[in-house]
Amino acid sequence: MIELHEVGKRYGDTIVVDGVTLTLPRGGITALIGPNGAGKSSLLGMIGRLVPPGSGSIVVDGLDVTRTPGAELARRLSILRQDNSTSARLTVRDLVSFGRFPFSRGRPTPEDAAHVARALGLLDLEPLAERFLDELSGGQRQRAFIAMVLCQDTDYVLLDEPLNNLDMKHARITMKLLKSLAESSGKAVILVLHDVNFAACHADLIVAMREGRIVHSGPPAAIMTMDVMREVFDMEMDIRLVGDRRIAFYFD
Repeated sequence: MIELHEVGKRYGDTIVVDGVTLTLPRGGITALIGPNGAGKSSLLGMIGRLVPPGSGSIVVDGLDVTRTPGAELARRLSILRQDNSTSARLTVRDLVSFGRFPFSRGRPTPEDAAHVARALGLLDLEPLAERFLDELSGGQRQRAFIAMVLCQDTDYVLLDEPLNNLDMKHARITMKLLKSLAESSGKAVILVLHDVNFAACHADLIVAMREGRIVHSGPPAAIMTMDVMREVFDMEMDIRLVGDRRIAFYFD
């Protein structure tokens, strides 16, 4: 499991994460939701050691993320940043293959190749495998970066706004894929989402943040209420039961 204790982060006088204490399970999908500036991406970045915590501790399966060697942590935890880019002219296959570096150290084996092929297939990227990234649409590139992270095959998968640039079809497919991976392999998927309805439909645990703090945490049925949505997003939402899921309607 991932354990956070009194984790904080500030930039100058601005507090972006304020004393967060949280335990994330070893398995299932956890969605971090909240308005812009709530601290979601900063919190995810500290868990993935992209950003050093200003205070507190973060432990992954007993390993302190600030002290564990990067190579060891990368075998347990993978992360997709929100702002993905690369200056190198890479094919989709080249990019996805980078996900195996913590294991291959630049000397790929047939097992690594099998992981790459599987990731390309999962994200429906086989027809694009030999295309260069700068020849793709934003959504196709986003799928390629997700495939790279999944190719790493870690117990914990951290995704910061993975549905960015994806059309409705591929957003739905991606969320169903992540749900299936979590259920079949026991992986823990922790992701930042702006669409609360994707969280409502696919997450096992929703963590709602506002102004750097956790204001609510629980299963979707407990979080998807008019009162909670109002407190988190400062707006009125109509929560309706569609099938067995609570869905938010927020258009006038």
